[in-house]
Amino acid sequence: MTLIRSALILIVAVTTGAAQNTLDRLRSELSSPVPAPPLPVAQELVPETGRRSPATAAFYSLLVPGMGEWYAGRFDIGRYSLIAEGTLWLSYYSLQRYGSWIRDDARSFAVIHAGASLAGKDDQYFVDLGNFMDTEEYNAKKLTDRTPELLYDPDAGYRWRWDSDVKRREYRSMRVAGETVFNTSKFVIGAVVVNHLISAVNAVRLAKQHNDGLTDGAGAWRLESSVTRIGERPDGITVSVVRTF
Repeated sequence: MTLIRSALILIVAVTTGAAQNTLDRLRSELSSPVPAPPLPVAQELVPETGRRSPATAAFYSLLVPGMGEWYAGRFDIGRYSLIAEGTLWLSYYSLQRYGSWIRDDARSFAVIHAGASLAGKDDQYFVDLGNFMDTEEYNAKKLTDRTPELLYDPDAGYRWRWDSDVKRREYRSMRVAGETVFNTSKFVIGAVVVNHLISAVNAVRLAKQHNDGLTDGAGAWRLESSVTRIGERPDGITVSVVRTF
């Protein structure tokens, strides 16, 4: 299990690093772009007149980043969006899995060191579990706050008592770390949306350039991403928008 977990912890950084190296290599080709060879399916997507519809290009990129640029005849630019898309989704699923592992470890820790029962509990219960030494301390605080509706019934599976305050704080740190990873994965989804929009804007611009007889790649936008880490643990994701001049 330790080896599997270590592999998952590293998968985001390793994959992003590989993708970043590919991006660096491909970026150098922009100075002398070579039109991508036509694919068989292009006959179905590209009108016989040779003109490209900006609306169609935008639709394709909103569907799959890079596809609209390919439709416009510039997959040498669109592939950056496609690579970013794959990297972002792999980062999302890896962060989700890693966050689940941390959360499950924290809850198992609470069972061992606080005698907590996990069945039928909501997220707020696990927050309260890390903020109070035992059920009595929690209930006393709620009575002081005049919120009796929030009391826990110790006889209904809501009894806990930590071995020590050190263990309680250790559990709380684990729980917060798991929530941080889950929250980071939500930002990745936002980056995915931005990547689709950037690709769509690029596709429209490139389709218009194609129709005007222009093949210059200057002014292209793309999304680049990398994962930040604390030690071996993914801690966040850095997303940047790059423009080619």
